[in-house]
Amino acid sequence: MAERAAPAVESVDRALRVLEALAEHGGGIALDKLAKSTGIPKSSLHRTLATLRRRGFATQQPDGRYLLGVELLRLAFSFHERLDVRAVAHPLLERLRDEVNETVHLGILDGRDVVYLDKLECSHSIRLTSMVGGRNPAHCTAVGKALLAFTYPTDREIRGWARRHKPLERRTPSTITTETALAREMGRIRRDGYAQDLEESEPGVHCVAAPLFLGHPVPRAAVSVSAPRDRLPPVRILDVIPLLSEVTRVLGPHPIGLRARPRARNPRASA
Repeated sequence: MAERAAPAVESVDRALRVLEALAEHGGGIALDKLAKSTGIPKSSLHRTLATLRRRGFATQQPDGRYLLGVELLRLAFSFHERLDVRAVAHPLLERLRDEVNETVHLGILDGRDVVYLDKLECSHSIRLTSMVGGRNPAHCTAVGKALLAFTYPTDREIRGWARRHKPLERRTPSTITTETALAREMGRIRRDGYAQDLEESEPGVHCVAAPLFLGHPVPRAAVSVSAPRDRLPPVRILDVIPLLSEVTRVLGPHPIGLRARPRARNPRASA
């Protein structure tokens, strides 16, 4: 049984190596170069390419170069359209929660609010009151700001969003409530790649979040780490950012990456 399975495994491995190599050459790649890149003998490579071409996963140009086929692109787009963000992200969120031992949220943007799709609790006795399916204003939460900054990526667009959803509710003395302050904050988030909420939504609570793009031009969701301010001071936020970056790398790519600043900002400066 194992002997019969081995050739099939080898065939799948060859096909995957060919597809990976084709993905790295958007303008096409010649057979000789493809053989060298994959380490597959030409005789085997011919058979693999013939199978991929029959299924529409590869195509050949008149000059002989090979490209990824449209069927593979169709499957990729179909997958993204039907993607269950929560199911895909949950294992990574569990790992993030275990590493930081703080509450981890997954949220999406819905109009003026963020809606929480997932929440993973920490082991501490003091926990947050948020819940799956719950809502919070986007402009004062780290999840919401991470989504807003990249969903409305220009000053004009974010000001338009703010006007459509005014007034911006003041939840705490640190909440951003003006178009100008919000636009300035969005620029900072786009520069750094992540968002912070330092007691802007709830007194005594800090949060840091990053958008998840999952192959789309705008974020499909955002992931955050939240905790009481004593457990998540600005200096610890800087330690959490690389862990968030790993999640976005797997579920990305993030268009600019996450760039930790030497110091976390004082939210009262732009409220």
